[in-house]
Amino acid sequence: KKDFGVLVDELHDAKEYGSILNVSQVDFAALYARMDEVRNDISMYKEPTLKTILPLIQVAEALAQKYQVVVTNPPYMGSSSMGAKLGKYVKDNYPDSKSDLFAVFIEQCGSMTARNGYQAMITQHVWMFLSSFEKLRGKLLQKDTVNMAHLGSRAFEEIGGEVVQTTSFVLCNSHIADYNGIYCRLIEPTTQQGKEDMFLSGKNRYTAHQTNFAKIPGSPVAYWASKKIIDAFVEEKSLDKYADCCTGMQTGNNDLYVRDWYEINFQEFSTEYKKSNSKWVKYNCGGESRKWYGNHLRVINWIDNGQAVRKEKSSVIRNESHYFQEGISWKRIGSSDFYLRYLPAGFIFDQAGDSMFFKDSRYLKYALGFVNSRVALEMFQFIAPTLNLTAGNISKLPLKVDESKIKIISSIVNENIEEERLDWDSFETSWDFTRHPFICSVSTVSDAFTAWQNECADRFAQLKSNEEELNSIFIDIYGLRDELTPEVEDKDVTVRLADKSRDIRSFISYAVGCMFGRYSLDVDGLAYAGGEWDASKYSTYIPDKDGILPICDDEYFEDDIVNRFVDFVCAVYGKDTLEENLKFIADALGGKGAPRQVIRDYFINDFYADHLKVYQKRPIYWLFDSGKKNGFKCLIYIHRYKPDTIARIRTDYVHEQQARYRTAIAGLENQIANAGTGERVKLNKQLKKLQDQADELHGYEEKIHHLADQFISFDLDDGVKHNYEIFKDVLAKIK
Repeated sequence: KKDFGVLVDELHDAKEYGSILNVSQVDFAALYARMDEVRNDISMYKEPTLKTILPLIQVAEALAQKYQVVVTNPPYMGSSSMGAKLGKYVKDNYPDSKSDLFAVFIEQCGSMTARNGYQAMITQHVWMFLSSFEKLRGKLLQKDTVNMAHLGSRAFEEIGGEVVQTTSFVLCNSHIADYNGIYCRLIEPTTQQGKEDMFLSGKNRYTAHQTNFAKIPGSPVAYWASKKIIDAFVEEKSLDKYADCCTGMQTGNNDLYVRDWYEINFQEFSTEYKKSNSKWVKYNCGGESRKWYGNHLRVINWIDNGQAVRKEKSSVIRNESHYFQEGISWKRIGSSDFYLRYLPAGFIFDQAGDSMFFKDSRYLKYALGFVNSRVALEMFQFIAPTLNLTAGNISKLPLKVDESKIKIISSIVNENIEEERLDWDSFETSWDFTRHPFICSVSTVSDAFTAWQNECADRFAQLKSNEEELNSIFIDIYGLRDELTPEVEDKDVTVRLADKSRDIRSFISYAVGCMFGRYSLDVDGLAYAGGEWDASKYSTYIPDKDGILPICDDEYFEDDIVNRFVDFVCAVYGKDTLEENLKFIADALGGKGAPRQVIRDYFINDFYADHLKVYQKRPIYWLFDSGKKNGFKCLIYIHRYKPDTIARIRTDYVHEQQARYRTAIAGLENQIANAGTGERVKLNKQLKKLQDQADELHGYEEKIHHLADQFISFDLDDGVKHNYEIFKDVLAKIK
């Protein structure tokens, strides 16, 4: 009776917990004997008892007994997805594997395996590396890993992407001194068939003594680590002995406090941080994978030393002592491309842009050279082979300092930073952008592009050469000449090569910036991005007077954007080469027809999509758009917006366009009346297009009239996302 009571208590929520239940060893023989007695009972309780109690005993016995072989592909469920009851049970009973249900099953299946029995599983591979499973790994090191097929991502055709990364393994419930397991590293093939072929070929097989795993901080299952690399972890100081590796802050509300720098009034932002008078300061986030320098796009509202952020309910101010210090940063979320970059002084750093700060600045550039080297990348593979590179795991890297090499390494790293900075600042999304690379002392766009192409190629080649030299130096420092080569693949060099299509589009974008007065051919950097307008900055090319640029399928307006662009090209390169330059631009855009028409089609159909892409869906030029018929389009620049801007668009452009449509329609109707049959078909087609555009514009005029009468003001500090929503009925959709 006592044993039965124990089982009833333990199996009370069996349907909730299933086979992860811990069931006590009781006298099952006695319980079955009691069931035999019940079978001979003539009581009315006989059938209900056998129907309910007997299965309970059978399930309990199956869970309690030990097996020679346990095999499963367990369910995957992170702790955050577990219900309250399951989450509490797992936390109470499986504290070393509670992070995910598959890890709980690794532990439970191990407890169900008899002495010298075998446990075979396929699971996600994160348990091999993440700190949250370190205690679980400690338990598994007390067993013998017979073999493992480390599959990585895309092991199954029906599961794509990098997130699901798996490993298949067999453990023996024994602990033999100096036991060596066999490991098959199959992560490189990107298809199920490729992994199968590599496995059968016998390639990428390692024999590893699992006690070596404990020599590396966190005891990752680093079966492919060589003796020299393992020795480095044992003999050298870890990176955290030289630097504080930190996780950054959380604002609790990025929509309220964080902006892309080009959204704000630039007068309220200083690229040189001044605590007393800068409302917006530089904010380091993760961003794209990029080495050495860059990804400087965000700013944070830190007025009054961030008092508003500090009071935000969900904000977390971490490691404030390192704010505005020089350091090294990287994006926390990635894949295999762990690239680190220099963080100049003047930034607050975000949790998505973990950073490190050095106690002795002499080691900063040396360490940056190391962490971007082949040696560090090799070590990353078993410290952080998952999607996240945290401050905690990067701090475990062993930094072997060769004092005689500090100077040469720092010099090469400084050159790499400078090459990446020049690349980053060549594009208008950098706050240190001065002017487009095509604005140079040549007479044709073709010559400008060739010069830019050569500059990019030289920068790329120099950076690649420098990185290979750093690899060679660190390979020698760590004594890995027999294991690693210094070569760098082109894909791992993160400066950009010239691209005619992309660069012509960026040239057009720069031209539009000059039309609005954001840039000037007479001054470097931003000429106007908020504050007081200074007309003295513009003489070579005068910006548009009212800051409204119509985009039409014909030359309906004097300040038609195509005409303004042609004037810009003429101002930059002169009249003599104008037609040659327009043809080069049109050819790079890839359209058909005469150059001016190709350029016009680009403004009508593709310019805004490109602008949204470059400015990450936070456009600084807004497209007023009547619809699919292209009845009316115009651009404005948000920093030149005034409460009467929409009224001007309505009266000076929409109404004018309506009048031109009426005139054009009347003229076509006249021609049709006097045309022959063949000509009439063509003219009717033109008439239909104009009528559709006129009808579309009529409806659009009603929408814009409603807004024009309100004389709406907005605050740039509220951000593009918020402000765009106010005018969404008359603006092009952000896709």
